[in-house]
Amino acid sequence: MTTTHNRRWPKVVLQLAFLIFAVIQLYPLVWLVFSSFKTNIEITGSNVMGLPNEWRWANYDYALFKANIARNFLNSLMYTTVTVIISALLSAMVSFAVARMKWKLNNVVLTFFMLGLMIPVHATLLPVFQMLKMTSLLNTPWALIIPYTVSALPTTIFIMIGFFRALPGELEEASVVDGCNIYQVFFRIMLPLVKPAIVTTSIFTFLSAWNELMFANTFINDPDLATITVAINSFKSAYATEFGPMFAGMVVATLPMIIIYLFLSNQVQKSIIAGAVKG
Repeated sequence: MTTTHNRRWPKVVLQLAFLIFAVIQLYPLVWLVFSSFKTNIEITGSNVMGLPNEWRWANYDYALFKANIARNFLNSLMYTTVTVIISALLSAMVSFAVARMKWKLNNVVLTFFMLGLMIPVHATLLPVFQMLKMTSLLNTPWALIIPYTVSALPTTIFIMIGFFRALPGELEEASVVDGCNIYQVFFRIMLPLVKPAIVTTSIFTFLSAWNELMFANTFINDPDLATITVAINSFKSAYATEFGPMFAGMVVATLPMIIIYLFLSNQVQKSIIAGAVKG
């Protein structure tokens, strides 16, 4: 009995540690939700940590409709969705060409894209601004979609190449014998096999594009085209800050990330395990 009792203690301690860690991780989100229903007075002093004295749904009404966060939410959703689709397709094509095909510029192309991992995003702000200005793309959706897509390519290619290289060469040989051309081999055979990598990189790309502020604040001046991060930042002024509506906007902006995690977390775990085994 004593031995069994002693064996249980480490498990209890470990479970308690995990519980404390989960509370620490989740409490900021809970605090954000509570704060979105409070007044400025409650948030800044009288009731910082507790439940709202009154559940002010007016904060959400102000954020969504008077401040037009709903429109900016749709803008961000459009920019991010297009970025994810284009970057996933382009990175899969490049990774397939580099990892599975033999041609003279193979290593040169790979090096070219990998150099993007060493360039800070902030260092590209002025050159990208000048190029967008020269091509008359400022204040258009493409002013964000193109930079977001290009920024995502190095990381997604780096991840996908490992998956493509791990696939057996016999797959292509059998496909060619069956009469498939190079495009059919890619779209019908190879692309479905790297689905975990596509899902993982798409999530990373989505989070990066959805939370981005610097490019969105610089390349878009039209409020009708602004992203949700820019709209939330606009609640802060030199003289006053509407914390309640701002936190309500943050809750709305957080919802897509929570939904994506809940539905696709298993795919991410599978890709991580597959990558570890293949590595």
